[in-house]
Formats: sequence, structure tokens, C-alpha cells
Amino acid sequence: MVAVLAFDGMAPFELGVVVEVFGLSRPELGDLPWYELRVCAEEPGRDLRAVGGFTLRAGYGLDVLAAADTVIVPGAAGAGAEVSPALVEALLRAHARGARLVSICSGAFVLAAAGLLEGRRATTHWRYARALAERYSGIEVDPGVLYVDNGDVLTSAGSAAGIDLCLYLVRADHGAAVANAVARRFVVPPHREGGQAQFIEAAVGEIAPGDDGVTRSMDWALRHLCTPLSVPVLARVACMSERSYLRHFARRNGVSPMRWVIAQRVAASLPLLESGEGTVDEVAAAVGFDTAATYRHHFTRQMRTTPTAYRKTFTRVPAHP
Repeated sequence: MVAVLAFDGMAPFELGVVVEVFGLSRPELGDLPWYELRVCAEEPGRDLRAVGGFTLRAGYGLDVLAAADTVIVPGAAGAGAEVSPALVEALLRAHARGARLVSICSGAFVLAAAGLLEGRRATTHWRYARALAERYSGIEVDPGVLYVDNGDVLTSAGSAAGIDLCLYLVRADHGAAVANAVARRFVVPPHREGGQAQFIEAAVGEIAPGDDGVTRSMDWALRHLCTPLSVPVLARVACMSERSYLRHFARRNGVSPMRWVIAQRVAASLPLLESGEGTVDEVAAAVGFDTAATYRHHFTRQMRTTPTAYRKTFTRVPAHP
């Protein structure tokens, strides 16, 4: 069961993301058991004001939240809003039971108030990162990433990064193929690496000169992941100089071209590992890594586990060693 916290004065986008990912039925996934979603509040049944001038009601209280397997706290009404003792107690009860605690955007302040981020690395929206670090000096605040996975406690950056983290949870629970199917229905990319920069220089909707070439090169790269890829190759596809390509690519995506390529190759390897077919060396070659050792290095860095361990977790058929 997934429980998401609703509260007075909340912005509805992040709640909507959680409902979209975990609350909708998934007939396209066949008989796969899906999540049970519960929207919880400190006072269930009471009208809660949402940004935009409408109200909503949560049907469940903090007792249900404390009993959930995954608890998600969207952005708080304000980064400095007081967190009630009742909510802190419910979060601590959930954590003590072994629940997975998740925050989106300024929801990290709620987890911090409960002491759940002490001594851990965490993130929040870049606008609130300094305030979080100053208020809770025991937290290693990383303002430059999309999300941070500490195993039992996960935090994400601004609202859209909540989509990335929710899909990451689905992938961890059900594998890449299912997460990809959810992402397709959501009409978003199936995987963005948690370490990707959350702040990108170009504003949303702003197309810098040369960006069409960058898009063309990215589409081409996704079709040719198994071939040798380099900045000179991608720049030629984009019809740009290497220097201009590097600048425009970073401006658009917040990462370097080769870091992006590595992330796409690792993502492309997940369904292959889950299929149980081929050795890890063969999977590495199929997605374009020069050696299995290089593949293992980047896979472990990105997925926080080894290819073999991932395969054992998600494959349902006998796998090659």
C-alpha cells in the first residue's frame, strides 16, 4: 500500500503525480497486482484548500499512513511550516515498521523534522536547498541532483523530479519493462538518472540555436547505442562543431553528452537483464559498452547494485551467470 499525505494549502501537481503513477488501474499490465493508494490527512474528511482555489478531502487518516508500505510526502505548504507531533509520530511509526519514506520537493522538510534525514544525503528543490541545510546541519544536502535513494528514505527535487522518483520506485518494485509502460502512459521519458542536474540553463520552452541538431543527435544515438559513440560522432550528426555541440547539449540536458549516453545504455540494459537471456558480458556488448567491467562500473554507480544482483531480483526465468 502507498499512502500520500494531503494537507491544507498544498499545490495539487505533486499529489496528482502520485495518484497518476500509483492510483490508476493498469489493464495494459495484465494480471500484475498494482498498488493500493490511500490519500491521507491529519483530519480525514475535512476540506483542504489547494492552490488554485479549490478544495479536496482525504478519506484516510494518519493511522493508515503509519501502516503503509510506502509513504510519500509532497511539497509542504511552506518550507518553514511547522510539522505537527502527530504527523512526526506517524512517520516514525511507518519507518520503524520498515516502510519506505519518500519526499517530493519541500516535503524533505517534513522528513527532516521527523529526524529521518539526519546523517543522510538528501535533496530538495534547489530554491530550498540552502534553507534545508541551514536548518538541519546534520543533513548532507545535495542541491544539484534529481533524487537521492538511501534505501529506506528517498528524496527528490522539484515537482517534475517527483515523476522521476515515482517511476524509479516502480522500476525498483516491478522492473524496467513495467516502469517503461507506466512512463509511456504518462508520456514522459522512462528513466532519468538521479544524479542528473536539476537546474538546466535553458528555460522550459526556450529553444537555443542548434538545439534541433542536439535533438536529432539524441534520437540517432538511441537508435545506435550498440555502436561506438563519441562527442565527435554526435556533433557530426547534429551538424555542429564539437565545441558548440558540447555547449548546446549541456544547456539543454544539464549533463554532458557521454554521461547521457552512459545513462541511456544502462537503462537499455535493464530489460535485457530481466529477460534472463545472455550473460552479463553479452548484455554489456548489446548496449554498447566496450567491456563488461566498464558496464558493471557504470551500472553500479547508476543503479546502486550490480547487474548480477539486479538480474537475480527481477528475472523470473533461469539466468546465465
